[in-house]
Amino acid sequence: MITTAQLEAWLQRAAALLDENREYLTELDAAIGDADHGANIARGFSAVAQKLAAQPGQSASALFKTTGMTLMSSVGGASGMLYGNFFLKAAGVVGDQDALRGDELLAALEAGRDGIVQRGRAALGDKTMIDAWTPALLVLKAALAAGQPAATAFRACATAAEQGMRDTLPLQARKGRASYLGERSVGHQDPGATSSYLILRALADTLAAPSEVSKTIS
Repeated sequence: MITTAQLEAWLQRAAALLDENREYLTELDAAIGDADHGANIARGFSAVAQKLAAQPGQSASALFKTTGMTLMSSVGGASGMLYGNFFLKAAGVVGDQDALRGDELLAALEAGRDGIVQRGRAALGDKTMIDAWTPALLVLKAALAAGQPAATAFRACATAAEQGMRDTLPLQARKGRASYLGERSVGHQDPGATSSYLILRALADTLAAPSEVSKTIS
């Protein structure tokens, strides 16, 4: 079981990791976007971390709802709506319990990913955050179905998200601000896929033993 205390720790860790990589995300977004993804996403998750710290002990549903609403109100640009919708959709498939099975958290993440697709109309291969989320969740689903422990399954999920992130390099963007560049978007890593990977890596790190916690992105 994954407790709501662990879920809160995940979001706190995600906030720290996104802040650590703020400049890296800014550099990626400067190449094919508006150069604001790093600042926006770091600010939004920092607001989430503060809100959760002020309201400890929330149920899984309430925690995800708080996260989604905070991101929508504090993050500028499309990423605020997309990530906010992600957590609101996740909140809709979990109840008021204080712990989730691995498959229940998977269902929440899948609902969140579907919320991003619904809002952004992006598909795998469009050079967006979906290129990290979709392969990651496919690997997670297979790992949990094979009976792997949650820590192992979510580490494999993060590894798949990292590969999906790197696989955006040769793609031509078909959605978002980067799509305006056409072929000039080729050769650049998508910033949304990168922040998605960092969020999933934070989850894997939260569930892992201290010796297994990964380092800053390179």
